[in-house]
Formats: sequence, C-alpha cells, structure tokens
Amino acid sequence: MIEEILPPPVVAVDTRAERLDIELFAAEREALGNAVEKRRREFVTSRACVREALAQLGLPPTPIVGGERKAPLWPLGVVGSITHCAGYRGCALTRTAEFLGVGIDAEPNGPLPPGVMDRVTVAQERTMLERLAAQEPAVHWDRLLFCAKEATYKLWFPLAGSWLGFEDAVVTLDRGGDGCAGTFEARLLVPSPPLDGGSLARVSGRWLARDGLLLTAIALARS
Repeated sequence: MIEEILPPPVVAVDTRAERLDIELFAAEREALGNAVEKRRREFVTSRACVREALAQLGLPPTPIVGGERKAPLWPLGVVGSITHCAGYRGCALTRTAEFLGVGIDAEPNGPLPPGVMDRVTVAQERTMLERLAAQEPAVHWDRLLFCAKEATYKLWFPLAGSWLGFEDAVVTLDRGGDGCAGTFEARLLVPSPPLDGGSLARVSGRWLARDGLLLTAIALARS
C-alpha cells in the first residue's frame, strides 16, 4: 500500500502478514538480543521486507541494525525508513544519488490514547484537527498528525543527527478528493542542517487511510 504515496524511484515493500522465512545475519541476531516474541516477529518481518527492497534496487542482502536512537544503518549509497504497527510492516528504500532521505510511518486508524494529543500537538494543529474531524470523521486525524510527525522525525534524524520534538514541527494536513488520502506539510521550528541540494525547513509528504491503517511518507529529493 505505501508505495502509492511514494514517488516511483523509491522502492517500497510492505505486508500485512508475518514473514518469518528468513535467516537473520549474526549482527541482526545480536541487535535483537532476548527480545520478546512480538518484537522478534516485527524485526524479522521488517528485515524480510528490507531484503526484498534491496533486491529491487539490485543490491545483495545485508544486515540492517540500529545506530544512534535505533535509526537503521543502511548500506552505502542507500537511504530508507522502516515502520511497523499491529498487523502491518513496511519499508521504503532509495539511492542517495536521487534522494537525501525518506521517512515513513504506519499507525492504526484509531484515536490517540487519552492525554497524548496535548503532548504531541500545538494549539494551531488542534484547531485544524477539530475542523477535519467534522468534515471526515472516518479518519482519526489526531493519530494521522502523530503519524506525519513520526515520518518527519525519521526523515530528520539521519540528516540532522539531533532530536526533533513533537513541538518542533507544525504539521498541516490536507484532504484529498475522497477524504481518505491527501498531502501534508511539516514546518520545522528548529534550524535546518546544511544539505546538498535540499532543505528541511519545510517538507511535504503524502498520507493514506485504508483498511484500518494510517500511512504517511516523505521522500526528500536531491534537486
């Protein structure tokens, strides 16, 4: 599904089923450690998706482990993002020759837990969420905004190497024609790092609500 909201040069692989038919590399087994069964299944399935995406880029399988703040460490010349939530695993990869970075996220299409919205939104976002909820109640806009901020962070951190709080990005969500797909823009309130042919001051992405899921994606081109 997530390939629908990413530009064609980005390779996306996702699944609603567990994919436990791969053998982890030694470095991946070490990174996983004594994780509980739920985490192990997420990890293995996401690595299966990554290996398929690498193959589509013409690259061999390689161990993918987490670096600082658990951000995936990609092979030289590749940028990407991994996401998982209940019943969904996915990844998106592309080459650094064309893109500076990618951020994706998936969340269940349900309300945020009590008390969370005030911690992850600013006042102007809450006004927008009230308006959108009245227009299209089938989408849980509070969760979608959280999902967009997560995708923004996944794009930001590998490029900036610094934390980005929920209060550091103001997100504007736009509805598509059917109300269950559209675009979003994140305006960053912290200084953007120097980039070769791009900027993180404002980044744009796309979102999709389907089959009980909310998906968000940003691919920052090098142009």
